[in-house]
Amino acid sequence: MQRVLVLGSGLVGHAVAADLCGEFKVHVADADLHTLEAVSSSFSVTPIHADLADSRRLRELTRGFDVVVNALPGHMGFSALKELIENGNNVVDIAFSPEDPFLLDDSAKRAGVTAVVDCGVAPGLCNMILGHESKHLDLIESYSCLVGGLPVERQWPWEYKAGFSPADVIEEYTRPCRMVQDGKLVVYPPLSGLERVEFKGIGTLEAFHTDGLRTLLKTMEIPNMKEKTLRYPGHASLMEILSGAGFFSREEMEINNQRLAPLDVTSAILFPQWKMRRDEADFTVMRIDIKGKSADSRVHRVFDLFDQFDWKTRTTSMARTTGYTCSAVVRVLAEGRIERRGIIAPEHLGQMDGVFQRVRNLLDERGVKLSGDL
Repeated sequence: MQRVLVLGSGLVGHAVAADLCGEFKVHVADADLHTLEAVSSSFSVTPIHADLADSRRLRELTRGFDVVVNALPGHMGFSALKELIENGNNVVDIAFSPEDPFLLDDSAKRAGVTAVVDCGVAPGLCNMILGHESKHLDLIESYSCLVGGLPVERQWPWEYKAGFSPADVIEEYTRPCRMVQDGKLVVYPPLSGLERVEFKGIGTLEAFHTDGLRTLLKTMEIPNMKEKTLRYPGHASLMEILSGAGFFSREEMEINNQRLAPLDVTSAILFPQWKMRRDEADFTVMRIDIKGKSADSRVHRVFDLFDQFDWKTRTTSMARTTGYTCSAVVRVLAEGRIERRGIIAPEHLGQMDGVFQRVRNLLDERGVKLSGDL
């Protein structure tokens, strides 16, 4: 039985560990005893209490594992990935750190390891779909991804709950958004490009620019690419007010003889309000729109995903769609289906023979289903 270590026991790390523990010898590491207890008391996993920001400790505890899942918050993700690669670990990464993972490609190749990055739902599954389509179309002219995770119950004022690290959510609202238009890289302000989109069975959602293309900006030569995040109407304007007024600023200011960053105060207020209750239902919606050519015919393909909270296992939809995509890639890697070494983007997986179909079948088995002719 192969040994898998999951770094991070939050909502998504919990789902990954739970899904893998029947087939692998799974260990879960975190500094949070509460979340470690939640996963180890329910599933056959070995908990490891550790400060994962300590590079020496990280190297010690990751030795001897066949695959390491990096499910740490984004601000810790890149440094952890670097340590794992230098330690000789094969990695499946869902930390979604802001740094360019290809900076570690040479290191990974020298170490002879495979590090698959951005293995969630978006980025992740959407990239695999695009990679798969790129094998079957002669030309792709445009790619669009609309994606979001939302609570079923809308609570004023935010009408939002965080299905993953709240700190990473705020990153989405503050990071400049890179898109491709007419073959050129363009950068938009976060929360810009607001539009209303209708979804059957859900109603009207709003979509706005976020910096979600990531590896696609380097791996795919497509003249038009964009990614937008979905929320209930009105959420983006609230975030724009907070951002414009300086509540997301990292620049420290003096208050009552203390140096504080407004973002730290804002986070302390927002995070408890954005925390999902244990039995709080959520859903994930994603729409992929691809236009191109096949032979002499124009092609327009749309792929939709709609997933809901699993009441039987009490697993959030965002944890399901992100975590089960990640655990599917762990299985693919453990099965020896990925022969390449270095940094592997999920669109690369979509281009590998049989890999995307294997991932899709594993997701189907867990009730995460895509519509569209793939």
